[in-house]
Amino acid sequence: MARKKPTSSADRPAPGPLRLHVPEPAARPGDDPDFSHVRVPAAGVSQRPPIDASEPELRAYAEGLVRVLGDDHRAVGDWDPQIDADTLRRGLRHMLLTRIFDDRMLRVQRQGKTSFYIKSTGEEAVSVAQAYALQADDMLFPSYRQQGLLIARDHSLVDMMCQIYNNTRDRLKGRQLPIMYSVREKGFFSISGNLGTQFPQAVGWAMASAMKGDTRIAASWVGEGTTAEADFHYALTFASVYQAPVILNVVNNQYAISSFQGFAGGEHATFAQRAIGYGLPGIRVDGNDFLAVYAVTQWAAQRARANHGATLIELFTYRAAAHSTSDDPSAYRPEDEFARWPLGDPIERLKQHLIAIDEWSEARHEQLVKDLDDQVRADLKEAESYGTLSTPPASPSSMFEDVFKDMPEHLVRQRREMGY
Repeated sequence: MARKKPTSSADRPAPGPLRLHVPEPAARPGDDPDFSHVRVPAAGVSQRPPIDASEPELRAYAEGLVRVLGDDHRAVGDWDPQIDADTLRRGLRHMLLTRIFDDRMLRVQRQGKTSFYIKSTGEEAVSVAQAYALQADDMLFPSYRQQGLLIARDHSLVDMMCQIYNNTRDRLKGRQLPIMYSVREKGFFSISGNLGTQFPQAVGWAMASAMKGDTRIAASWVGEGTTAEADFHYALTFASVYQAPVILNVVNNQYAISSFQGFAGGEHATFAQRAIGYGLPGIRVDGNDFLAVYAVTQWAAQRARANHGATLIELFTYRAAAHSTSDDPSAYRPEDEFARWPLGDPIERLKQHLIAIDEWSEARHEQLVKDLDDQVRADLKEAESYGTLSTPPASPSSMFEDVFKDMPEHLVRQRREMGY
């Protein structure tokens, strides 16, 4: 029987032209918001695993979504952290204070009293709940939308305002862009405008803590867009190899500046699933559920302290405000999208939970808002007494300070030549 002649490449039909896939958002300006692609499981269906579970045992958590607060505003399921009402009320207070602080600082930026600001509206549960789940001396390596960490650690609002104003009481002496705080006594590492740098820094700090036999762990935050940066992958490699006691948080708020999360790879996999390739557990959590965020962070912290290594947490939330005061989100998303976000508002959800368990009321909430607004106004008045953007800068001689422990001779000479 004669053999069939092999088909040569010349005999095969020519394929069609190659096509490049460009991610498309579900809705653009002028369209109705569309969140039909967002899968929201019922609260309480996810089981809380043991802290020593292996990464393969945890893979379903990278695709699911841990939720505690149900539609009836009550806590259900294995992840319920059983937080007492006093702590929940403090958490609500700190989230409200963060939002009121943000709103006030946006106004002063629009008044020309400072040059720049970034709000965290809609993401307050991320910073506040995670700060509560960590210990006070754990080290924080934040991005630029985690002001709630400082507020939850009861840092001075006046100090934060002075940094935003870059005035005479700015502890950083005007050397950082407004909102890029650095507060050593609160374990709050300097914010960097170069996205992603804090991830490997947090891993390195955690490795050093383990090498010294310390008990403190580190936590760091990036947005989902920053997962496309090389520093993200460097951090996961070192965290995996050395089982560093660190929590690596990806705040998936759906948008980087001027682009949606699909451009960072969010169309094809969750951001928590990126941990799997490094042998790390990844967990997705409802970032607008204060109790769920607290519970997952607490679990990851316990895992790190027990020497079971790092955890990548994807906090699934929504950036309600503009990326910054330099951004116009109306150019790339529907105007009323946040009102249609299926996971709601983190402050409203915690408020309704407290009301549902008879530990809060609308009247008490209104009074708290007023009291916090009065506090922010008073702090702002004090901060502005030390100067705003129009205030003459500090003496030029300060440029020679805070760099070297002992000032080298050439700088001493230059400062002398300037008449100081």
